[in-house]
Amino acid sequence: QLVETGGGLVQTGGSVRLTCTASGFAFDTYSMAWFRQAPGKEREGISVIKDGGEATWYRDSVKGRFTIFRDNQANTLYLQMNSLKPEDTAMYYCAAFDRPNTYFGLGKALDEYRYFGQGTRVTVSS
Repeated sequence: QLVETGGGLVQTGGSVRLTCTASGFAFDTYSMAWFRQAPGKEREGISVIKDGGEATWYRDSVKGRFTIFRDNQANTLYLQMNSLKPEDTAMYYCAAFDRPNTYFGLGKALDEYRYFGQGTRVTVSS
């Protein structure tokens, strides 16, 4: 199970930290990701982190502003979002990869993230 928290309303240029609490599986063996779905658009993967946290990937639109990290002891995934823009307004989801001990960088295999939480909404006001 994956449960996202931390969303809300924030002004342009502000910051938000999203949290994803995992349970029911061996969190520290799975690559994890953050996806988002803006109104009227398809869901897109924006960041990925390897099971041990030693490798990450970011979509260009968030690179340099967002940071993904994890605490395997606490079974928790995070997304620190800085310098937020109105176009970051979306429902944000965390997701676990289809199988353990597997990592694809460079934004590959995003369609193999199978297990999603219910999402948390982030709204950035202009």
